[in-house]
Amino acid sequence: MNKEIEIQAAVFRRLLAHLDNRKDVQNIELMNLAGFCRNCFSKWTVAEAEKLGVTVDIDSAREQVYGMPYSEWKEKHQLPATEEQLAKFNELNSKVKQ
Repeated sequence: MNKEIEIQAAVFRRLLAHLDNRKDVQNIELMNLAGFCRNCFSKWTVAEAEKLGVTVDIDSAREQVYGMPYSEWKEKHQLPATEEQLAKFNELNSKVKQ
């Protein structure tokens, strides 16, 4: 089991590195296509830590995922969502809530 966890952790680190190399891919695009984004990873980190009795605040989790403070990442890399992206996001989220 230990090797399995090591492999999963390595894969996760590789995924984060891949996303870091693709800063051009916006979170809203990830959400619209895959149903998750970098922020989801941050929230999942907090939730899974809580299950193990560990406190991880959202800002620390985001910094782990983004490789920098979230506010800095947004300023440097996040573009405003287009009307089309927002419409798709809202359409998909309304289906999930039904």
